[in-house]
Amino acid sequence: MKSLPILYLLCLSLIIPSAWSQDAPVFKAGAATSNITPWRGLSLAGSMRDRKMTLVHDELHTRAIVLDDGTARIALATIDSCMVPRDIIIAAKAIAEEATGIRASHMLIAATHTHSAPCSTPVFQSDPDPDYSRFLTQRAAEAIINANHRRQPARIGYGSGSLPDEVFNRRWFLKEGTMPDNPFGKKDTVKMNPPRASENLVKPAGPIDPEIAFLALEDLNGKPLALLANYSLHYVGGTGGGETSGDYFTIFTNRIAQMLGQPDGDGPFVGIMSNGTSGDINNVDFTKSGKRQAPYEQMTIVANKAAGEVFRAYQDVEFVDWVQLDAAELDLELGVRKPTAEEVTEAKAVMAKADGPVMKTLQEIYARETVQLDDYPNTVPVRLQALRLGDWAISAIPCEVFVEIGLELKAKTPFKRTFTMELANGYNGYLPTAKQHSYGGYETWRAKSSYLEVTASSKIISELLKLHNQIAPKK
Repeated sequence: MKSLPILYLLCLSLIIPSAWSQDAPVFKAGAATSNITPWRGLSLAGSMRDRKMTLVHDELHTRAIVLDDGTARIALATIDSCMVPRDIIIAAKAIAEEATGIRASHMLIAATHTHSAPCSTPVFQSDPDPDYSRFLTQRAAEAIINANHRRQPARIGYGSGSLPDEVFNRRWFLKEGTMPDNPFGKKDTVKMNPPRASENLVKPAGPIDPEIAFLALEDLNGKPLALLANYSLHYVGGTGGGETSGDYFTIFTNRIAQMLGQPDGDGPFVGIMSNGTSGDINNVDFTKSGKRQAPYEQMTIVANKAAGEVFRAYQDVEFVDWVQLDAAELDLELGVRKPTAEEVTEAKAVMAKADGPVMKTLQEIYARETVQLDDYPNTVPVRLQALRLGDWAISAIPCEVFVEIGLELKAKTPFKRTFTMELANGYNGYLPTAKQHSYGGYETWRAKSSYLEVTASSKIISELLKLHNQIAPKK
């Protein structure tokens, strides 16, 4: 056999590797915010009676992160709002998809659940302003569009801390004979937010989840780019009257930016605190008497503690150059707990006796809810979503989710770690477990804020775990 010419072999050695090999994919990340601060006079969500916005305490934002593994891109965004309806989020995703090419199914947009932001979903006696809804839609999309534009080579890491002393189950069993009637004239087994330090307290009706999970992003020089944390705390509250505020969620973002040595705001670093499964969780220790605090004092305490715990855990984060991204979603059709014709007739009679157009008592307020729910369809689509970030996963549920549900997903997921972002991709009210439904209490009272079928939670868990398995790393 004749030997090949040396020049031919040299050329072959230069050509073949470039034809047979592929460059390793480059992981990229970008982050941005958009200002969604409202104008005076809008209705504020988070109360059973309408409140009007009179002053801006701190500006509201949409905060977004876009991740890119070289093949797939994922967007994660939070909106400083009590809850955001499905139609606004679908419209915002459509705008962002057209501008970026990121698939809408790979975008997760969730409300933080501050109770001091403009109403964007009809709830109790507050209604959204159409102009603000259009404004919010556009600005939510722009945060994702800008985050996508700012993608740069990056590294990603994950961390987890624990802050058990700032989360408490707000549903309590009371001593026999001490439970007041609910708005429907019946006795519940548990009460939301009972009197503090009461001798009638027996025990909480459920657990808590003390974990603060987070994902962190840095550039190739080790400079922090963004951080998204997740804590199962409803909100904190304690604002001035008529003031808009991002609650502790915003204070956390400012504090973690300071602790990581990065400027605050829409710059190189974006911090985000998302809401976990906190439908039955708040910041009140009901075993102790309360003390008077200045406006914003308690939320600042909570935010600083949360930021401090994340910063502590951040020191142990191991950043990697690349992770695989994926997403899956579905619409689950669930039943609506509609009132009977007799219940509607009784509710109309209660409203007819009310003094004025504003419903004042709980009986009147829930009579109004009953009449409005009579116009709801028999079933509604509930958007469920799972995102893969390497060996971590994020679940998205459009409800105020009871903590037991988040804990079950953490226990059963095929991923190494997972957390849930509630109030994501729409709003379908509270999501108690069937057992918690049997106890009654505010979160189960039929209204626009609680209307899904009693068995909804088990169906949602089952479908979410299927989505997890669909996108999980193959063994």
